[in-house]
Amino acid sequence: MLTVNNLTLHYGHSQILHDVSLQADTGKVTCVMGTNGVGKTSLMKAISGRHPRSGGEVSLDGRALGILPANILARLGVGYVPQGREIFPLLSVQENLETGMNCLPSTERVIPDHIFDLFPVLHDMRTRRGGDLSGGQQQQLAIARALIMRPKLLLLDEPTEGIQPNIIQQIGRVIATLRDRGDMAIVLVEQYFDFAFDLADRFVVLRRGAVTLSGEKGKVERSELMAGVSV
Repeated sequence: MLTVNNLTLHYGHSQILHDVSLQADTGKVTCVMGTNGVGKTSLMKAISGRHPRSGGEVSLDGRALGILPANILARLGVGYVPQGREIFPLLSVQENLETGMNCLPSTERVIPDHIFDLFPVLHDMRTRRGGDLSGGQQQQLAIARALIMRPKLLLLDEPTEGIQPNIIQQIGRVIATLRDRGDMAIVLVEQYFDFAFDLADRFVVLRRGAVTLSGEKGKVERSELMAGVSV
């Protein structure tokens, strides 16, 4: 579904990503790991169109993509849940979800029932403002908003950051459900090692903006991964 070849990215004169390559297949979770500041979020911004890459190639569903903005990539099926959630605090839960419909044809602008099946708390809080939700509830809202647009590729940047343990478990179950549904590829940026290891089908480890380890689960030793992300 997603192929990234030799991607580079700069902020001004500073190079952040160095020839990063990865693959994310439909029905699988590709987990990008590494310590703080290695370029994980920058990689997600480049793939989602939030920041233009400096070089390299990105292909989605076999189609080579140019340097496209986020709104065009969303229409092509790229869903992005950014670090920090970025919900609209003054809008209701219902209205936050509806913002995810903008890239859909007018006839498809409805909230599917399965969204509330995945996140029952959002159904109960439809009229509450996003800013009044707990951190865990806001994270669920951010994921649900991305799912509204029916993505082929779902990018999740640190979905467990600052979240209470019971919500982490629920988010893990949701990601597993989406993976097993088999209609999207998932790229997960995560520092919570056990959470990432349990969900991932493929691992990519970054250090100083470059890939230092990459491989499928079962072909990469747990101890090797732990050493790679603790450097």
